[in-house]
Order: sequence, then C-alpha cells, then structure tokens
Amino acid sequence: MDIYSGLLAAYLAALVGGIIVGILVYVVTAYFLSKVFAKAGVEGTWRAWVPVYNVMVLFKLGDLSPWLVLYCFAGAVVLSWIGIGFLFSLALFVGSGLAAYRMGMKFGKEPAFVALWLIPPAWLAVIAFGKQPWNPAVAPAQWAGNAFLADRTVWDGVPAQPSGGAAGPLAPERPAES
Repeated sequence: MDIYSGLLAAYLAALVGGIIVGILVYVVTAYFLSKVFAKAGVEGTWRAWVPVYNVMVLFKLGDLSPWLVLYCFAGAVVLSWIGIGFLFSLALFVGSGLAAYRMGMKFGKEPAFVALWLIPPAWLAVIAFGKQPWNPAVAPAQWAGNAFLADRTVWDGVPAQPSGGAAGPLAPERPAES
C-alpha cells in the first residue's frame, strides 16, 4: 500500500466520522429544540426538525422577523461570489444572539445567560429542562417599532409577541377595569 492509499483511507474515515458526528449533533439539537418549542407553546414539535424553518421559529420566539433568516441565507449565497456573503452570515449570527437573549428573558434567565448560546446544544438543554416556564408577558423588544426587525408575521401554532408597551424586562401591569 502506497502513501496515497493511506491518505485516501484517512480522509474517507475523517469524512465518515464527521458526517456521523454532524448527524448526532443535529439530532440532539433538534430534540432539545422540540422541547423548547413545546415549553414556549409552539404547536407541533415537528417544526424543530425542519432545517432553516426551525431557526425562523426561533427568531419569531425571540421577537425578530423570521424572514430575516431567509434574507441572510440568500444574501450569503448570492453575494459570496463577490466576497461579501460573510457579512450576511455575520448578520445571521448577531440576529440569533438577539433572539437567544429575548428567549432567555422570557424563560427568566439572566442577561449573561446568552453567552451559553455560543454552544447551542448546551443552551437549548438548559432551557428545555430548566424549571422556569415561558413568560409571554415580557415587554416588547426595543426594536418592536422597527419595520425591518420587528416580528409582524402570524403563523398558526406559533405564539406571537403582544405589541405595545414599554421596552424592559417585564410588561407593566395594568389595573383591572370594572
């Protein structure tokens, strides 16, 4: 056996191993995501298993327009040939961080908890199996009035952020009308 056969065998073994690890990470992440969706009141845990759509639902739960995900993916693909597609990938990364921050607020987590989002399976596991319930009474995000960032999409089975109110950690309580 010559050196090229050995290199080819090592390459194929690494490729197969990488594919197996990638599938395992996807399955574990989708499972945790389905638990988070159920806890947040999303009807149908199948949404967690559909690539790209699951990120769109995460953006919606994080009070961002879910269409930003498609804008970023399309921009990254279309503009990668001129070398600026990475900017759209960066925008998707930042948007995901904002959505994770908002979701953390709704699950009663401290703002610093968003740092764990950099390891998505760990972040999802903590939220999915934590004791804190989903709190939809969190005040709208600071960007709720922005036409580009705000979530105005209505999907059956996916809870929407109530509009109005001041930005902050909790929505102000209104006195009962008699």
